[in-house]
Amino acid sequence: MADDAQPIDEMQYEKLAQDALRGVIRAALERAASPQGIPGAHHFYITFKTRAPGVSVPPDVVAKYPDEMTVVLQHQYWDLAVEHDLFSVMLKFGGMPKVLTVPYVAVTRFYDPSVQFLLQFEAPEIAPQTVAELPAPPKRTEPAPSGEEGPKVVSLDQFRKK
Repeated sequence: MADDAQPIDEMQYEKLAQDALRGVIRAALERAASPQGIPGAHHFYITFKTRAPGVSVPPDVVAKYPDEMTVVLQHQYWDLAVEHDLFSVMLKFGGMPKVLTVPYVAVTRFYDPSVQFLLQFEAPEIAPQTVAELPAPPKRTEPAPSGEEGPKVVSLDQFRKK
């Protein structure tokens, strides 16, 4: 190995730091979800990728914000549920209540303007096509040869906390 070779970060410190900072978002949202709500003049601008894995946004909202959107949690939000890896909240769009579910890894920016606190994150990897646009796999008429298994479908629900 040459002396000028870059060391490999097998600990993935950058990812660990990003995860820890996302914990700050979770803690702030936990406080907002408490019976006392968001304290004082604090309020949150949360920007996230609308097509990131695990994001659940109604189709009409995604149509309006196909890449990224910012939501504000201040006075008009309901049913804020904070989990270990995601949060969900009901907001009104055009007077209609809509539920959004956002994994913390989809968040690209968290800002509390009342104290000028800002966290920025790298955007998550997003597949170029949505699942609905992918072509159907070819149908097999005979069973797969032994030793070869067909495609496996894994439901993400088993990894989500209920």
